[in-house]
Amino acid sequence: MDLAPHFPAAMPRYYFDVREGDDVISDDEGLELSGIEAAWVEAVHSLADILRDGVRARGQGADHRIAIEVRDGTGPVLAVKVTFEAEWHAIAP
Repeated sequence: MDLAPHFPAAMPRYYFDVREGDDVISDDEGLELSGIEAAWVEAVHSLADILRDGVRARGQGADHRIAIEVRDGTGPVLAVKVTFEAEWHAIAP
């Protein structure tokens, strides 16, 4: 019989670096999540929030490329990318 104490396994820590064009904001803190699927959900939600805020700031003629690059303690594991372009066409009265 195993009498050694059992501790829950530590959840992996994922880091979410944000890339906009050539600019990268590195995540030095990260989040402990249950796994890669949870990291994907977090990246998608974060990307949607950032994109929404970026489009609001740019207004008409918005052109926005952004990615969230996810890494764990060993290196890159996932990238979620999106490009948003708005073309405004003159409408004749």
